[in-house]
Amino acid sequence: MIEENAYHLIEGPPGKFLLRIHGNLDIRNAADAIRKLSSALRSKQVAELTVDLKEAGYIDDYGVLALFELKRRMLQDQGRFEMVNLSDRHEPMFSQVHFDDCKKSSRLPRRPAPNMLIRLGSASFQIMDIFKLMVSFLGSVVISSLKAVRNPRSFRWSDTIAVMRKTGVDALPIVAMISFLLGLIISFMSALQLQQFGANIYVASLVSIAMVSELGPIMTAIIVAGRTGSAFAAEIGTMKISDEIDALFVMGFDPTLFLVVPRMLATLIVVPLLTFFSDLFAIAGGLTIGVLMLDLTPGTFMSQSMAALSIFELGWATMKSAVFAVLIAWVGCLRGFRAQGGAAGVGNAATSAVVGGIFLIVLFDSIFAVIRSYM
Repeated sequence: MIEENAYHLIEGPPGKFLLRIHGNLDIRNAADAIRKLSSALRSKQVAELTVDLKEAGYIDDYGVLALFELKRRMLQDQGRFEMVNLSDRHEPMFSQVHFDDCKKSSRLPRRPAPNMLIRLGSASFQIMDIFKLMVSFLGSVVISSLKAVRNPRSFRWSDTIAVMRKTGVDALPIVAMISFLLGLIISFMSALQLQQFGANIYVASLVSIAMVSELGPIMTAIIVAGRTGSAFAAEIGTMKISDEIDALFVMGFDPTLFLVVPRMLATLIVVPLLTFFSDLFAIAGGLTIGVLMLDLTPGTFMSQSMAALSIFELGWATMKSAVFAVLIAWVGCLRGFRAQGGAAGVGNAATSAVVGGIFLIVLFDSIFAVIRSYM
């Protein structure tokens, strides 16, 4: 038997219990009553529970909900619940919470977890939907670009210049620092090996080819994706959530032409230029190691670097960086237009823009590497 100031639980014949309420059951003791009574009923084989309210005092909505929870647990365990001696002064409170409408279980039925094949199919359909969305968005950008070519006055050149400044000029310090350190690291690590064979002069060729052909374009694109791609997604996502894009559409503006095309053109212009500066600073980092560690003169290092490079290498790197620029602006703007759900949606859009941009950069770089191997 459990006995408290407001109630006590009496065990009768096997499986039958009587809960006698003889005090107040309200907000002060309802939670404690649920915890103790549920524990007691769980430890015993209870087939029938009778609640006697003959001596009950004040019962508020918390007390009624406590009894409601006991009823729900009994019915869920296929038991019988009965309430006797319900007075007229308690009736309104029980009616207010629809006490008699309690079913056998108030829990939602647990849906079985889908198997691996179902999850794979669902993920495949989601990827197909995303791919269709990306292609349709790219088509919208192409159509808007053609409109701008036919009607140059509709294009916002001031926005393009502002984006070029934020994407290119503001990013130059971080690109220069990372490229310089990367060239320094490559030249240092290669010098440790080439010094053994007296091939110090080839450090310049290695740094030049590695940075111009591969590392310069891809590292610059990754930095721009982290800075600019996320900024595009956050800016457009904020406009989408605050209904500014809908307002542009209502006023007769093409949101793609107004927001996307200037950003894409600006990125397409500045990313190849940033790649060129990245190559220069990386070669400067290699030159530092060559002069300080390998006893090479600046003239010798630079002449060897120029001899290792060709017009094809420079053109190939410029083409790759231009493709990377289009991918960064494309994914960033698309994620911005797809933002939903307030501030969290803006954050998710920025994150997915960076992740998607870097993934596409690496993917297309791999494709270019395969194409070049067959050329």
